[in-house]
Amino acid sequence: MAAILIVDDDTMLLASLRGLLTRAGYEVLAVPTPDGAVDCVRSSRPGLILMDMNFTRGTSGIEGITLLRQVKIFRPEVPVILMTAWGSIDLAVEGMRAGAFDFITKPWDNDVLLERIATALSLHQPSREDHFDRAAIVGSSAPLEALLSTGARVAPTDAPVLITGESGTGKALLAETIHRNSRRASGPFVKVRLGGMPPAMFESEMFGIEKGVATGVSARRGLVEEASGGTLFLDELADMSLPNQAKLLRVLEEREVLRVGSARPVPGGIKVIAATNLDLRQAVARGRFREDLYYRLNVAELTLPPLRERGDDILLLARHLLAQHAHNMERAALTLAPATQQCLLAYDWPGNVRELSNEMERAAALTVDTIIRPSDLSPKLLAALARHGCIKTSATAPREPLPDIRTTFNLEQAERLLVQRALDACQGNKSRAAELLGITREGLRKKLLRLDKTAHGHDGEEA
Repeated sequence: MAAILIVDDDTMLLASLRGLLTRAGYEVLAVPTPDGAVDCVRSSRPGLILMDMNFTRGTSGIEGITLLRQVKIFRPEVPVILMTAWGSIDLAVEGMRAGAFDFITKPWDNDVLLERIATALSLHQPSREDHFDRAAIVGSSAPLEALLSTGARVAPTDAPVLITGESGTGKALLAETIHRNSRRASGPFVKVRLGGMPPAMFESEMFGIEKGVATGVSARRGLVEEASGGTLFLDELADMSLPNQAKLLRVLEEREVLRVGSARPVPGGIKVIAATNLDLRQAVARGRFREDLYYRLNVAELTLPPLRERGDDILLLARHLLAQHAHNMERAALTLAPATQQCLLAYDWPGNVRELSNEMERAAALTVDTIIRPSDLSPKLLAALARHGCIKTSATAPREPLPDIRTTFNLEQAERLLVQRALDACQGNKSRAAELLGITREGLRKKLLRLDKTAHGHDGEEA
């Protein structure tokens, strides 16, 4: 195991850290000055550097930033954890911009420090993908494999994870997969949709509330407490207000929560995974997201590739989703016609996996055959392909020979079957069924009325 280099001018702190890390089984190198650190980095190959930001010649942090940049010249691959006081957290953020892996504020909990060191070392070791359960994630494309390789390294650690990607790419599924492969897998997985949470309710919902804070209010645990021993998944992260971002940052740093109306903090041992479909760097630049919170959550960033960049994964996913939907509808196994496969590959999938799932659900519900043909796909998808010249329109495409009507449904029977399948697939939800059929809810109502009249011997017109 490579040694850990500690750089701090406080000799008592240096001795304390040396003892802590030695007892934890690490080989330790310790130096009190930036010059000594540079010499040590040049002459040895430390596996990690634990570095103070302020030294005896000043308290501005300039020396720490300068040392960090020097270290990154000689050993760019070595993770650096910065040590700073809470009041100078902006300095740590500057260090993160300069290439530091993580930061920890003084005074710290020793267990937290050891955890962050273990995380940094783990993420800079070869992945153990053979122990990574990825069964829920379908696909084998190069972008997905690269993502999962990083996921395999970060999952066993308590490092915060930031999942980014377009809407519908499967961020929640990836978060659950990481939780299932974490050392907290036996604990709860608590999903918080921040976009739907009123800002004024953030503290009480996240941190809990004590009895008697307001008339009729009972004590209850917050979502952070609910996730204790497990994983807290913060979805739609960018939708938090700036004041609430500051409150979340303090909880992440101090690893404890304070219920509304309470003076007694509650420990919160959790793994935090956050997700967003927005560019947080842009949000930081525009002053809409705290930079210090961004770096606290972005210890490990996993960016899900859009479906259009995943090649043949589109067909793997389509078959998988089609089988799921057919099973849920108690239908026989369905297959994709070659022409349908070409349509799926040619489409750019702006809604990503979520849109593909909706297409396969629609096709499973509405096809009268066991083979999904292009005509079973949604008009929206086919129109988009036609606009881009990927398929011929119905007016120019060669017509298939009509089947013998004696062995098939008549038009009314086929329509009735399609409507019924749509309703069955949606458990009777007419709005959803209308969406599957590509008509309005009112259009479905009129269609059902007409079909009901014909079923009882009426043609729908006045005699």
